[in-house]
Amino acid sequence: MSAIQKLLEVMARLRDREGGCPWDLEQDFSTIAPYTLEEAYEVADAIARGDLASLRGELGDLLFQVVFHARMAEEAGAFDFEEVAAGIADKMIRRHPHVFGSAGERRQGVVPGSWERIKAEERHDAAGADNPPGVLEGIALALPALKRAQKIGRRAAGVGFDWPESEGARLKIAEELAELDGARREGDPARVAEELGDLLFAVVNLARHFEVDAEQALTEANRKFERRFRRMEQAVLSEGKHLRELPVEVLEEYWQAAKRGERE
Repeated sequence: MSAIQKLLEVMARLRDREGGCPWDLEQDFSTIAPYTLEEAYEVADAIARGDLASLRGELGDLLFQVVFHARMAEEAGAFDFEEVAAGIADKMIRRHPHVFGSAGERRQGVVPGSWERIKAEERHDAAGADNPPGVLEGIALALPALKRAQKIGRRAAGVGFDWPESEGARLKIAEELAELDGARREGDPARVAEELGDLLFAVVNLARHFEVDAEQALTEANRKFERRFRRMEQAVLSEGKHLRELPVEVLEEYWQAAKRGERE
């Protein structure tokens, strides 16, 4: 018995109406979805920490989520795990003509923009000729906001709704910052939140122009801030002081020392 087959049988036993697990039997797609997201983040965390031993286990947890959803779909008569696996295999073959295509396609190599073009064709085929999909169709609502903003901007740019140069995106940031300042002067909390959202969206568009993943860039910025803050905190505590007792001007001196310490 293959490992995959064993896992599928474990899942079937857990969902068995006679002798299965009560908790597993109570679940549906919506109740399991948060666990699926959590496991995906734990995979990413293991990768970020360079912990291959943990990665193996986290990938197993994520695979179990796929098996769980597939089992529930099979029970509903929709599809099963084999169809999920076959579907993704076929999709990867279709989207890599430079690897799996004709001799001519393989000789041509990677064609810029072909990935998005093929995905757009798939969305069109799925929707049907009588109901062509909108440009922004299919962008998952559950994506982290930065990642989703970048995808929205990329789709819009694909049909020409974009600045030709990064300077336009940079000027948009200045425009949104001025509008945020105006909202603050008016003292309207709702408009401040709205304008702040527009500013964040503009920053994501600039990241896209620079071919920088905004989500990853912010993740790295978080890590850098945490690293420097901990260094600053340790320096303060080593002198018998406490962060809350120090004025911001003194904390800034410790902060700059922490930054210098990284470069030394």
